[in-house]
Amino acid sequence: MKSLTFKSLLVSVAFTGIAGNALAQVPQYGTSVNHELARKVVAAAIVESRKMGLPMAVAVVDNAGQLVAFERMDNTQTASTGISQDKAASAAMYRRPTKAFQDVLAAGGVGLRVLTLRGANAVEGGLPLIADGKIVGAIGVSGGTSEQDGMVAKAGTDALTAK
Repeated sequence: MKSLTFKSLLVSVAFTGIAGNALAQVPQYGTSVNHELARKVVAAAIVESRKMGLPMAVAVVDNAGQLVAFERMDNTQTASTGISQDKAASAAMYRRPTKAFQDVLAAGGVGLRVLTLRGANAVEGGLPLIADGKIVGAIGVSGGTSEQDGMVAKAGTDALTAK
């Protein structure tokens, strides 16, 4: 029972931002990603999805969750267009990977509160884009399994640090 109470406390702190130290560790917003950088992130993600042999949709949003760049490969399922944008917006607005919501939701209990969070997407494949320690936007990917979407999104974020 103590374990469940401790988990409840952790989830509450993670999603309310009440704890002072936890809040200080949350990446802050920086200047939004520009179109050129967004296209670079999308291109890197598309390269990875081609390596995996999966048609995918890739969206990059600014730090307010507004679309900056998007690409949908031929033969990508239609639903992936909106899903990729939702994942990106969720990662930007909540300043965390969508997998964090997926994991909390999968744990059940108080984690089910995630279902009430406006705009939160609880499926892996959305990652914040971080430059100079600040969130400049986010990437969202859809078309494969959640794990595959996460790997392709990671390839996109890696383009930020590539020289």
